[in-house]
Amino acid sequence: MQLERLFIVGPMGVGKTTVGKLLADELGLRFIDSDREIEKRTGTNISWIFDVEGEKGFRDREQQVLEELTKEDNVLVATGGGSVLRERNRENLKVRGLVVYLSADLTLLVKRTKGDTKRPLLKGRNIKKVLEKILRDRGSLYKEVSDIEINVAEKSSKNTVAKIMETLEKEVGIGKS
Repeated sequence: MQLERLFIVGPMGVGKTTVGKLLADELGLRFIDSDREIEKRTGTNISWIFDVEGEKGFRDREQQVLEELTKEDNVLVATGGGSVLRERNRENLKVRGLVVYLSADLTLLVKRTKGDTKRPLLKGRNIKKVLEKILRDRGSLYKEVSDIEINVAEKSSKNTVAKIMETLEKEVGIGKS
């Protein structure tokens, strides 16, 4: 069975982009990072959008981009960590493709995002507290939309991709193209 659309969800720092690129290569899919797509279309970075338009303005743009990307064929889309906050996004993800939820524990996420200045929700804040709240608020939403959950633990990106491929073959009957 050939996979036409795969979406990756999960919190910031879990490795959606890194794993997504490798997985897209494995599956013969085109890779798109929804945050980079927003930046490309607006000609500016996510932090600027948050600063000028606020989180609501960014989420409006994100919804519009995901509305389009989830209709593309032969694509793997790495979504932004907050994409599951909007019901419309969750519906599109669930209905239009297969969704992989990359999960990780709080300690690993803090380690991976420490010192990252490009994430607007972490700027000038207690990273651990912000990430705790994100996991609490979004954890059930990630589970709601996902077909498969993979805990990245301390695995390398290549090991995570191998685990996803194994799970896709076993549970969904999808292998390399």
